[in-house]
Amino acid sequence: MFTGIVTDIGEVVSREDGDGVSRFAIACAYPADSIALGASIACCGPCLTATSIRTDGNRTVFTVDVSGETLDRTTAGAWKPGTRINLERSLRQGDELGGHVVTGHIDGVATIVARDEEGEAVRFTFDVPAPLHRFIAEKGSVCLDGTSLTVNGVAENRFWVTLIPHTLQVTTWGDRQAGDPVNIEVDLMARYVARLKETEHT
Repeated sequence: MFTGIVTDIGEVVSREDGDGVSRFAIACAYPADSIALGASIACCGPCLTATSIRTDGNRTVFTVDVSGETLDRTTAGAWKPGTRINLERSLRQGDELGGHVVTGHIDGVATIVARDEEGEAVRFTFDVPAPLHRFIAEKGSVCLDGTSLTVNGVAENRFWVTLIPHTLQVTTWGDRQAGDPVNIEVDLMARYVARLKETEHT
């Protein structure tokens, strides 16, 4: 489990494509001895498993194996050396729940349709895939590229969020532009409420 609070920005340093699986090496600032082999790390949203850990100068480099399913259904398929990635370590007992409950299971890919500067803040507007519309609610939570954000408003298949300067600085959001795809995970509670409503009518 995660909270959608990004704790580091990683960088893809290599990609090896195999038979149905791609292996990515990701550099980060986490101490190497703090990452256990097999640890879960949210990488721009998807929960991935650290398959090896090493040091490279003053950086830690961990590898993750990404299945074809994940490559097809998330933005990971486009990752390449130099791609910057929001990172979050998995929750430990007693950790502060600063964002909202995030599983690291991506529901789809949304597209940024507008980036509007609002003073020092930035408002992003997104197109969301049709099956996910009903899970997005004004003032509700959504996880985008591994970041817990509050929905400011919804209009048909679009919604928008506003990011403060701090979030823009400590995540990859400062680089995001109209046309960019982003991983989306809808709020877990919204999913269960929708499921309960479906069962009430069966």
